[in-house]
Amino acid sequence: MIRGSCLCGTVRWSFDGAFDWMTHCHCKMCRKAHGAPFATYAIGSGEHFRFDQGEDAITHYESSPGFVRAFCSHCGSVTPYPVRGTEIGIPVGPLDDDPGMRATGHIYTKWKAPWHPITDSLPRHEALERGREPRVDRPGAPPCSDGVLRGSCLCSSVAYEVTGPFKVVHNCHCSRCRKARAAAHTTNGFTAMDDVRYTRGEDTLRTYRLPQARHFSQVFCPTCGSGLPRLDPGRGVAVIPFGSLDDDPGRGADDHIFVGSKAPWYEITDDLPRFDETPG
Repeated sequence: MIRGSCLCGTVRWSFDGAFDWMTHCHCKMCRKAHGAPFATYAIGSGEHFRFDQGEDAITHYESSPGFVRAFCSHCGSVTPYPVRGTEIGIPVGPLDDDPGMRATGHIYTKWKAPWHPITDSLPRHEALERGREPRVDRPGAPPCSDGVLRGSCLCSSVAYEVTGPFKVVHNCHCSRCRKARAAAHTTNGFTAMDDVRYTRGEDTLRTYRLPQARHFSQVFCPTCGSGLPRLDPGRGVAVIPFGSLDDDPGRGADDHIFVGSKAPWYEITDDLPRFDETPG
């Protein structure tokens, strides 16, 4: 039995079969929905899957015609959803148990984030099937001035700009980030709070705060569930999920943090510094 749950624990599920395959997906929609460099999904028969609690708390968003994603309306964590009729797509990041298999490749690498290198030896595929390439339809926007980065959610209801440099960028492997963004890890950029400005949709955002956490919280779009910048007045910083960026920041992560909490199904293969918790 393989169990999983969202960050706040409202939604819980279990799967009592064997997964057919597991892959890292780099499409634009997954990056936006998860607020991460890629999503990792295990695919299996829906006959072996069930929601144990909280199914009524799930919000659904049709990210492309006929493809409906799901997330917890309380904390924003991506949750399982049906794919291809009778199959179920389960994000591996929120699993409480080891799925018993490892990813066999990377898909939709045609849309890979420019700031995230693929350094393992797994097969890479530009798409999954002919005619099923994902897309994100967006209204046209005027080009930004030099030095301004744009970001937005999957449904385009929320948008923001970053006008200052990132002080540090972490690949974070802590269990909270894995649950929150339903991914192997998040990539978060830290910059001055005054250098981030929401250009639309800020009044619609939802924030989930873990009662026991000093700084950690999750900010997300209530329509599509995408992770978005978190402004922290107490520290004067803004935390930017790199998966939500529309523009290339021109840099990637500086290191891997909380590697002591790393998912057992994900292997780090790059040469970036690694810290069991945080540096310093």
